[in-house]
Amino acid sequence: MNIKILGSGCASCQMLERMVRQAVDELKLEATIDKVTDVEQIMSYGIMWTPGLVIDGEVKASGRIPKMEELARLLTAAAGK
Repeated sequence: MNIKILGSGCASCQMLERMVRQAVDELKLEATIDKVTDVEQIMSYGIMWTPGLVIDGEVKASGRIPKMEELARLLTAAAGK
């Protein structure tokens, strides 16, 4: 699974990254987590607000930090569990 955190490095982007890493660890998933800070790359996903969460090339959230329960559901669904 490939997860991308889209954002400039703001506090919300950092929080989302921490939460994603925690959820991946707790769910024992194999995933690569990349931070995307380049504005052109972020815009290529069609999001208007950061942070953005992209799982396997599909935007799952933008402009907000999903609650941990939602994050776990998104990751579990993407992993096929």
